Amino acid sequence: MKPWKTPKLRQLAKTMMNFRHEEDLLNFLRDLCTLEELQVLSSRWEAVQLINKKIPYRNIAKKTGLSTATVTRIAHWLHHGEGGYSAALKKNTR
Repeated sequence: MKPWKTPKLRQLAKTMMNFRHEEDLLNFLRDLCTLEELQVLSSRWEAVQLINKKIPYRNIAKKTGLSTATVTRIAHWLHHGEGGYSAALKKNTR
């Protein structure tokens, strides 16, 4: 498997961590991504939250517009991934 934590990705992560205001981060994301990419990222994060609430995958797919295969992959990474989704969910509930 090709290494995914590349220097370029680490630099992007560090850049994103430097934002203190939501509006500034949103503006950065808009400049960085297409509207479609932002929609997909937002839908994936919504799916993570719904999976965490134990909503059925078909309902999540219908609500988010993602395929059931994508929802299943997101669930797999939520439960067996690097722990990023779980950490974000914990930070979001504070």
